[in-house]
Amino acid sequence: MTFAAAGEAMLDELVALRRAIHADPEVGLELPRTQRRVLDALEGLPLEIALGQSTTSVTAVLRGTGRAGGGAGPAPAVLLRGDMDALPLTELTGLDYAATGEAMHACGHDLHMAALVGAARILGAHRDELPGDVVFMFQPGEEGYGGARNMIAEGVLDAAGPRIVAAYATHVSPSERGVFSTREGTLASGSCFLTITVRGQGGHASQPQDAVDPVPVAAEIILALQAMVTRRISVFDPVVLSLTQLSAGQTHNIIPDSATLSGTVRVLSNESLEIVRTESQRVAQGVAAAHGCAAEVDFRVDYPVTVNDSGEARRALAVLRELVGEDRVIEADHPIMPSEDFSYVLDAVPGAFVMLGAGDPSIPAAERANNHSPRVVFDDSVLGIEAAALASLARARLAAEAPAV
Repeated sequence: MTFAAAGEAMLDELVALRRAIHADPEVGLELPRTQRRVLDALEGLPLEIALGQSTTSVTAVLRGTGRAGGGAGPAPAVLLRGDMDALPLTELTGLDYAATGEAMHACGHDLHMAALVGAARILGAHRDELPGDVVFMFQPGEEGYGGARNMIAEGVLDAAGPRIVAAYATHVSPSERGVFSTREGTLASGSCFLTITVRGQGGHASQPQDAVDPVPVAAEIILALQAMVTRRISVFDPVVLSLTQLSAGQTHNIIPDSATLSGTVRVLSNESLEIVRTESQRVAQGVAAAHGCAAEVDFRVDYPVTVNDSGEARRALAVLRELVGEDRVIEADHPIMPSEDFSYVLDAVPGAFVMLGAGDPSIPAAERANNHSPRVVFDDSVLGIEAAALASLARARLAAEAPAV
């Protein structure tokens, strides 16, 4: 049976698992009910399972037994990742398996877990064909908690023994169902937090000449930062700087001592990141000083840029074209601006991050809600082929490590 056929054969089970997870979402690094469902779904497979210490992660190792002559030295290993956490949203889809609390799987992580379980089942049934090992990384805390860092610190990249030779992950979007896409090089942006506190001198709002008002200074800094992005950074290496919060004062007739603004910065290269890090501080402090204020700048990198290894991206495109056909695989023209926790893995080892369309065809494309919307709907009929894709990527990469005979 081909991997594609194996994935379709277990589709009903994967859909049932996904919907059970979807109806009972958990947020952050501690996901005990989700972890339990993953463990139950993996039960009976020939896996070496380890649980996280700092999170409710699950690491499962499948030992391939298809190495010719036993090989020399430790077997190579490949990693497949599926994220586990939901978002703090109240679901508004109206689905009969919708979550009813204040959390929702609005980014498709429920599909990713079910597909990774499916890949483990497919590869477990074909372990005698694998000339190496597969590490299945079930990761909490992707949505802003840096869960990959925790798992890397606890040794997930070395879970099979030697350091993994490559890593792969898939991610669904509400685009055309069953269409895969990826690209060489940068695929998704790095994400940074920017917070600026402008300190002046408070006073009576009727006598601004006796105070140093930080509010108009904060407003001027906002405009100056937008100009900085367009004038200091190349349009061919774009940066998105969105200041989304501004707070100052407690009542209408008092000039406050301070004003705080904060937001997100998205970058597509480390070069742009360093420019915006340096220039945001220079601009904020310069504008503040011009008005007799001081500015404190906190610039923190949340997620690195997600960069596909060129060779692994080409391999992924070839494997997926063989799996689903040329017309269902797209080489993306440009990166996307959302960020991704899998970037920590790809910073450490070669690999590829692949997008998969899971849009509901009953909803017109122009009316489909996007990831992170309380109304987003994913078509879980893609789970069979998503599982087959992950399994195929692992098998192909291990085959490339096998010595010629």
